[in-house]
Amino acid sequence: MEPRDLYGLPLERFVVERGALAKALRADGKRDEAAEAAKLRKPSVAAWAVNQLVRTQSRGVKALFKAGDQLQRAQADLLAGKGDAGKLRAAAEREREAVDELTEAARGLLSSEGHELGSATLDRVSDTLHAGALDDDARTQVQDGCLERELRHVGLGAFGELVASPPAPKRDRAAEKAAEKAEAEHRRALERANRDVETAQARRDRAADALREAEQALAAARASAEEAAPAYRRRGG
Repeated sequence: MEPRDLYGLPLERFVVERGALAKALRADGKRDEAAEAAKLRKPSVAAWAVNQLVRTQSRGVKALFKAGDQLQRAQADLLAGKGDAGKLRAAAEREREAVDELTEAARGLLSSEGHELGSATLDRVSDTLHAGALDDDARTQVQDGCLERELRHVGLGAFGELVASPPAPKRDRAAEKAAEKAEAEHRRALERANRDVETAQARRDRAADALREAEQALAAARASAEEAAPAYRRRGG
């Protein structure tokens, strides 16, 4: 077993197998490698879930990275005056859908206690996938499949930090004003796109919560009906 293989194991086996690996390396005289293996940190549940997705959902992970690239290009085009807010919103929605599909796949994973992953853990899985889509360093870590802790993308709205543009060449005042006006319009369009995406995501989240509550209420009603049925039949109903 290689050290990276530990991160593909069921979470409850990590510590035991880490110890066995370190012991085997020491027996082979590889003391430095054994010491490094012994220091490997057990991943958090969210990080472990992302590691499993990388190993089992390769098509979905590739789609996530592709959507992230498209979103970054749409943002850059809009800021450069070559794109529009509609394309940016569409790219943001594709990236969000890719994140949601993988997060839904993670929902089927079980914790070391045999329980389904909770909503807070799934939120951290989603944050980590979003970071991997939009941040190069985060993507490298996600692709490696050996995360120890979840990641979070920090930046402007859903799209990350804006990179400062290089100094513009000298030009006459009228041209400068026109350029400033165009840049301000592009930035306002980006801000509107950010707000539209965040509003849509909030509506989707509320709808998902309402659906879950309705499903739970339906399940409870069915259970009550099943419990009441025998007594009803005994009374001759």
